[in-house]
Amino acid sequence: MKLNDLKENRAAKVAEMRALNEKAATGNRDLTDDERSRFDALDGEVRALNNRLSDAEKLAEFERLEASGEAVNGEYSRDMRSYSLAKAVRESQGDRLTGLEAEMHDELSRDRAEVRGVMVPVEVLLGGMETRVLKTTTPGAGPGSKLIATDLASMTDRRRAALRLESLGVTILRGLTGNLDLPRMAESGTAHWIAEHEDATRSDPKFSKVSMGPKTVAAEYEVSRRMLLQSSTALEPVLRADLAYLLAQGLDRAAIRGGGTNEPTGVLETPGIGTVTGGALDSDIAAEMIAALETDDVTGTTAFLTNPAVMKAARKTKDADGRIIPVSEIFHGERVETSTQVPGDIGTGSDKNALIYGEWASLYLGYWSGVDLLMNPYAESVASKGGALLHAFLDCDVVVRHPEGFVMAEID
Repeated sequence: MKLNDLKENRAAKVAEMRALNEKAATGNRDLTDDERSRFDALDGEVRALNNRLSDAEKLAEFERLEASGEAVNGEYSRDMRSYSLAKAVRESQGDRLTGLEAEMHDELSRDRAEVRGVMVPVEVLLGGMETRVLKTTTPGAGPGSKLIATDLASMTDRRRAALRLESLGVTILRGLTGNLDLPRMAESGTAHWIAEHEDATRSDPKFSKVSMGPKTVAAEYEVSRRMLLQSSTALEPVLRADLAYLLAQGLDRAAIRGGGTNEPTGVLETPGIGTVTGGALDSDIAAEMIAALETDDVTGTTAFLTNPAVMKAARKTKDADGRIIPVSEIFHGERVETSTQVPGDIGTGSDKNALIYGEWASLYLGYWSGVDLLMNPYAESVASKGGALLHAFLDCDVVVRHPEGFVMAEID
C-alpha cells in the first residue's frame, strides 16, 4: 500500500472513531458495547497503520536520498566522538550507566520489551568514527623516572579482510522497527500508436516485493580481569576496532554470498541475478558483464567486486607482444574493488573465483536498533579467573531489491 493510501486509510479510521465518540457525547452517554468493541478495533488498526506509516516514510526518505545521489546517513546527528565504549561496558556491569552512554542506551532500548547488557549505537562500532591515538612516554634515567607511569602505545592490529560494500554505495537503512517490504515494478506496459478515435491497447504492469526482517549476527571474546582493571583507556580502541570488525565482517560476507542457516541471502545466492560464461579472465568477460546490465537498462553507479586471485590474474595479463595490459583496460575503465570476503570456491568443482558486477545501490543493508553488548562475568570458563565474556549482537538484514542490477561470472 502506498504512503498516501496508508494516510487516507488512517484518516478514515480516525474519523470513524471520532464519530462514535461524538455520537455518545451528544446523547450524554458512554459508548455501547458494540460501539466500544468497534472503537477498540479501530484503535488497534490505527496503531498498526502508524507503525506501517513510520516505516514507509523512512523508506520514502531513503529512496529520495538514493535517487538524488546523497548518502543515506544514520539516524543520529549528534556528535558521538565523546561516546566511550569502554565506559559503557564497564558501567553496564553495575547497572549504573551515566552521561551520553546512558542517554543513547535509553533511546535505543525504548521500544524493546527486554534489554540485556548495554545498547550501543551502530555508528559507534560500524560508522567509521574516530579512534584515539595512544602515545608512549619514555621515562628518563634519573630517580624521578620511577614516578612516571608507563603509557600504552597504539595497538598493532592483525591483518583483516577488506570490507568493501559500504564504499561501493550500498543503500543503508538505519533505525528500522518492524519488518520492511520493498515493493518494485517487475514488468511494465507497452505504448502503442493508435488511429483517431480508437481504443488504446491495454497493458498489465506487474509488481513484486522483497522483504527485510531482523537477523542476528553475534561475536564474543574473553576479557581478562587485569585488562578490566588496568586498561580502560587501552580497551577503548580494542573494543571498537575488534568488535566492529567482527560484526561488519559477518554482515559483509553474508551480503556477498549469504544464504546459509540463519543468514540473510547475499548477492551470489539471490535468484534472478545475471550470469555470463566465465573462464580465464580477459576483457571479453568484463565486456559481457557490462553489456548484461546495459541490456537490462541499469543506469546507476556500477563497479566490479572480486578477490585477490582474480586481481592477480588481471595484473599478469599480457598482450601478444608480452606487454602487461593495464587493469583499467581489462575492466573497461570501470571501478574494481577486491576483498578476500569474495569466495574462491564456487562452481561445479568448488574451484572457481567469483567476479561480481553490479549497481550496488540495489543492495540494501538494514539495521534494527543498535549493537547489544552484554558483559558476562559469571560464565564457568571465566568466573574463576575474575574475567568476563563480552557478547555483541547486531540485528540486521540484507536484500537485493533489483536482481537485474547484478551479474556474476566464475573465473578460473
